[in-house]
Amino acid sequence: MRTSTVNHKGRTIFYMDFSDLKAEAEIKAVLDESKAYIRRQPLSSVYGLANIEEMHFNNNIKEFFLEFVRGNKPYMKASTIVGVTGLKQILFNGIMKMTGRDVKSCNSISQAKEWLVSQN
Repeated sequence: MRTSTVNHKGRTIFYMDFSDLKAEAEIKAVLDESKAYIRRQPLSSVYGLANIEEMHFNNNIKEFFLEFVRGNKPYMKASTIVGVTGLKQILFNGIMKMTGRDVKSCNSISQAKEWLVSQN
């Protein structure tokens, strides 16, 4: 399982771990698992944290993420992502623009958790 809920300072955070994944099928499996959880939650209630450190990215994966991020918008209260570096920064910015989402990019998981607990 690469998804879990973690409690940080009283806040429940849905953690999605894509780190080090290289195969499209593995990435899609984590997206599907995440989608199944997120889209069962009340609207505007999910605090999400995605770790994409060292994850492989290509055009198919970009399309998977576009659909995922766009479809999750109504359920998310606040979202963070870790591992957006280099070329991923350009892809991340494009996905944010195309989906109308505002996902906070953080340098570490601990920084991301702290940011999420500061959101109302």
